[in-house]
Amino acid sequence: MDDIKRRRIAGQVKRFCGRFAQGPGATFGQVIPQQSLTQWIQEEAGNRRERVYGPLQTLILFIEQVLGADHSCQDAVARGVSQRVALGQSPCSLNNGPYCKARARLALNLVERLAREVGARLNVAQPDAWRWRGREVKLIDGTTVSMPDTPANQSEFPQSKTQKAGLGFPLTRLVAIISLSCGAVLEWATGPCEGKRTGETAPLWQRVSHFRPGDIAIADRYFSGYFMLAWLIRHGVDVVVRQHQLRHTDFRRGRRLGAKDHVVAWARPQRPTWMDAATYAAMPETLHLREARVGGLTLVTSLIEAGQVSKKDLLILYHARWQVKLDLRSIKTVMQMGVLRCKSPEMVRKEIAVHLLAYNLIRAAMAQAAFLGYVLPRQLSFKATLQLVRAFEENLRHAPRGRLALRRAYLLAGVSRLRLPDRPGRVEPRAVKRRAKPQSLLTQPRQILKAALIKQQMLHDETLR
Repeated sequence: MDDIKRRRIAGQVKRFCGRFAQGPGATFGQVIPQQSLTQWIQEEAGNRRERVYGPLQTLILFIEQVLGADHSCQDAVARGVSQRVALGQSPCSLNNGPYCKARARLALNLVERLAREVGARLNVAQPDAWRWRGREVKLIDGTTVSMPDTPANQSEFPQSKTQKAGLGFPLTRLVAIISLSCGAVLEWATGPCEGKRTGETAPLWQRVSHFRPGDIAIADRYFSGYFMLAWLIRHGVDVVVRQHQLRHTDFRRGRRLGAKDHVVAWARPQRPTWMDAATYAAMPETLHLREARVGGLTLVTSLIEAGQVSKKDLLILYHARWQVKLDLRSIKTVMQMGVLRCKSPEMVRKEIAVHLLAYNLIRAAMAQAAFLGYVLPRQLSFKATLQLVRAFEENLRHAPRGRLALRRAYLLAGVSRLRLPDRPGRVEPRAVKRRAKPQSLLTQPRQILKAALIKQQMLHDETLR
């Protein structure tokens, strides 16, 4: 790679970092790995000719596309033209075809690697005071997202069996591991929703190695199976989950710790068909777990010492699991990832990775603002932060060298004041008041109904003749 291209990439990386309040003097250092990113871009673009939409420029526009309210490729192209004019370059075509081809060329590994690196750096750099008793708490949950109904997407991510052919949409399952303290997505996995080994626990098996000894994993009852708990505990991870509804809890058994609080031994069940013999043999024959009834819930945990962790502590920890629901809602609703736009499985995975990268970048800005404002990141509004970052977009990207630090300080100071209201005991029904406008539902594939409408129109035209 020649010096001109290297300097151009370095300038793009610098502007990219400045866009998200990253730069010299950042509170947690460079959450965006500036030197590594430059190297990764050089590895990808080293032998490629100079393009209007190079790898980093395409990634930046892709991120701004998922952060914007419009989410269209045409909007991203318009942003690219605006950036070129602001930098004194000649404007490129407004045709979105070259940009779409550049997105297809963008390496999926680059996007996923950067998203995980940003999340990991933020998680490591955060102060211990944000953690639960100095320990990292990781939340686990899954969700689904839909995508365009194309043959390629249907083949990789089949629609639900309850939907007729041509009337449903492909679905992908997303299982995420999110930090409770800073809110960053640390790891994720995607897969189909139909077929064998497609439940939420299946992708998690591939990601257990990303937990660190001393971590605490919190999940719902879906993840409370014997083998999942044994696998996490084997990696030095403590767990807090809700007891599965099919498992009977008898507080008369085991070692009593208090009222409806005991330690009991779980016996290893028979080997399931999906588990190989070697993995099954590595599983312990018994698990000593604590079962506690508190707040109307039966919780299961490996935090056995009642003197160190009370039942109330367990309940508070488990209630913190709701934060992962709010995080996934922010990604799917606020960032509009609930319905994807890409028409091939490779691009679907890329679109998910870009959404998670953009989410982590916003979380990094929130963490810096929280530290400077003496609040916790969870006390700040994600949606309001996203709106403010959008508003400061051009201000930060094209700030003069001597004014960037001041403008970044204004942004972080504004974010630190976007605090969520304290609403103790607030409850809301999970229902909406406003009725949607009534629309007929498709009962046949669209192409069949279109053909019928065309035929009807032709008959009408013949009648008029």
